[in-house]
Amino acid sequence: MTSDAALTRIAALRAEVAAHDERYYREARPLLADFDYDRLKRELADLEAAFPVEAAALGTASPTRRVGDDRSEGFVRRKHRQAMTTLDNTYNDSELRDFHARLAKLFGRDELAYSVEPKIDGASISLTYENGRLVRAITRGDGEEGDDVTDNVKTLANLPHALRSAPAAGAPAEDLFSAAAPAVSAFPELIEIRGEIFLRFEEFARINAAEQEAGREPYANPRNLAAGTLKLLDPALVATRRLEVVLYGLGASEPALSLTSLKTWHAQLAAWGLPTLEHRREVVGVEAALAAIRDLDAVRGGLPYATDGAVVKLDDFALQARAGYRGEGQSARKLSPRWACAYKFAPEQAETRLRAISVQVGRTGVLTPVAELDPVLVSGSTISRATLHNADEIARKDIRAGDFVTIEKAGEIIPVVVSVNLAKRAPECVPYVFPTSCPECATPVVRVEGEVAIRCPNAACPAQLVTRLDYVAGRAVLDLESLGGVVAEALVRTGAVRDVFDLFALESGPLGALNLGTVENPRILGVKNATKIVEAIARAREHDLGRWLLALQIRDVGGATAQDIAATHGTLAALADSQILPRLARLADVVSEMAEISPRSRLNPPKDEADRLARAARYAALAGEKAELEAHRERTPGAEKIGYEAARHTHAFFVSERGRHAVRRMAELGIAPRAARSAVAAATGALAGKTFVLTGTLPVLSRDEAKQLIEAAGGKVSGSVSAKTHYVVAGDEAGSKLDKARALGVTVLDEAGLRAMLGSPQ
Repeated sequence: MTSDAALTRIAALRAEVAAHDERYYREARPLLADFDYDRLKRELADLEAAFPVEAAALGTASPTRRVGDDRSEGFVRRKHRQAMTTLDNTYNDSELRDFHARLAKLFGRDELAYSVEPKIDGASISLTYENGRLVRAITRGDGEEGDDVTDNVKTLANLPHALRSAPAAGAPAEDLFSAAAPAVSAFPELIEIRGEIFLRFEEFARINAAEQEAGREPYANPRNLAAGTLKLLDPALVATRRLEVVLYGLGASEPALSLTSLKTWHAQLAAWGLPTLEHRREVVGVEAALAAIRDLDAVRGGLPYATDGAVVKLDDFALQARAGYRGEGQSARKLSPRWACAYKFAPEQAETRLRAISVQVGRTGVLTPVAELDPVLVSGSTISRATLHNADEIARKDIRAGDFVTIEKAGEIIPVVVSVNLAKRAPECVPYVFPTSCPECATPVVRVEGEVAIRCPNAACPAQLVTRLDYVAGRAVLDLESLGGVVAEALVRTGAVRDVFDLFALESGPLGALNLGTVENPRILGVKNATKIVEAIARAREHDLGRWLLALQIRDVGGATAQDIAATHGTLAALADSQILPRLARLADVVSEMAEISPRSRLNPPKDEADRLARAARYAALAGEKAELEAHRERTPGAEKIGYEAARHTHAFFVSERGRHAVRRMAELGIAPRAARSAVAAATGALAGKTFVLTGTLPVLSRDEAKQLIEAAGGKVSGSVSAKTHYVVAGDEAGSKLDKARALGVTVLDEAGLRAMLGSPQ
């Protein structure tokens, strides 16, 4: 490559990598897979090393010489006491052996001890504990300074806000869990603990389904969703997304800990009751490290969260200090540790033929394109369909029926089309034209400004009605046994049901004659099955307000949010005339505008001094309004749990014609649901402030019934056991949650013990 060509390519790569950094770190919506991004960045680093004069001529502001920057508007920025670095990546055994060889040469020995850890694909975080209490949570930012997201991080169910009393930090490793070890508090005055915030696959799938139903672009993987959630301006909304954290890194400590290795550090984290890494291995030598990486690769498919590689670190802290950091001596900023690296797993992909593109219509009218594929094996399962997300995605990737495409599982669970093999494209493969009318009811489709979704606006669309009935019939909503699926399709096809309220006019006799098949091949529902459905519908009249809120299918209102809204209002009438929800909706607008017009905004800076002064005045006025709205929120029991967007959409629903119609129909049918719990009562209930985990099968209570009783008494039910858990309620066949509770010393109750705490009869 000539000098001029190198100069041109370096400049182009710097611009391209910087653009991808912006999408990855600030927006949490990257366009490239990690593997492809790393390939670009490595090409840039290699060219800068091969052509240093040309690189220097372009200046020192290269993406290879800085840590990615995730700072965004709307958050206070704070300095890290010790800089947060990033890891250099390797992709094969040879590169890891090179990493080991450099260290072996530096220390003059080959037998080096390593910690091999799963690389959880999440968002980096630094937690500061002062005298054992959590006081601050800061994102990586630019390595030196990050965004203060303390309020959001405090919503994490598995993160203790106070460290558990533990042996002194300098205690020998073998004494950390010894019965003879003194259980005394020996916390540093200040300590920074680093880790990763992540989402489990099931939560990722749940949230993405809701995003698509709402007409928004789904997240590509759990990491993007975790990072995006962490930067939300509404902690109540963050809480609904069930983020978790795992901790493994040590930043500043005052006074300094006298620990000597990662082994003792992880033992100390566990002793403090903090969530630590699973599947961490301690090995000696590079071949043992490679074996541990292969073992991790073999089991990671069964893990409930995304891992995109393994991290290999020198175990000995003294050797880490001697190895130092890349960037030291060249700038004031440390870039990456020389004593650690990430071994990235290349994503498993497969090529297959895309036979056709079909379109599904969801319960909110969103048209979702789906790739119909020749079956292919990817990550252990046979894939015959893959999501195409939306029309923009098809156009951006130029996906056509008949193409040969590469398939990958996004977040290890959702099959997606990654790219098209243009070399195999046949002449008959023509550009895909998205439908201009609904494939189910032929109504012209619409696209709302600001949304990626294309919708069928016909609320009476059969496809929408069937999916809405399926949803309403779910156990967590109205629990209408046997109503979903083919029964819902037949009810809509015959015109027997046009909305959810028509269900209450169904009678066993006529319903029993419903044909679930075709005229040629009839399949009759039968009176026995019909009677079960009618009885379930009758029981639905008595369901609580939270479940009826779900049945009304209001945008951005899921199970926990519905119960919180219900608890704050008490009755349907109070909710329909709410004074709380419009205030919360206004608070959302204020927070959003403040982030947009901030005079310190880097994304939208003032045009000139006059603009800056005008913004400062408006910002001050908004800050005053925000303080008043937040004070009202704090005075209203339960309001702090309701997310801004959920409040906005719930308020909009009840003032709309659709909402008023629902209230009228429920009154006509004699349905007057009340909240299962009161926000005021919950705050002072017998279990107020206590966190419970349910595991196994209880003798009498179902899991949902036990959860409702606990929440009605002010308690909280979590899905995982941590040091923040107060009680585990265990029934028959309790599994790993019970084992973890015993290991952490969490009190274990049976159903009788729970009832005793509730003061309810056995």
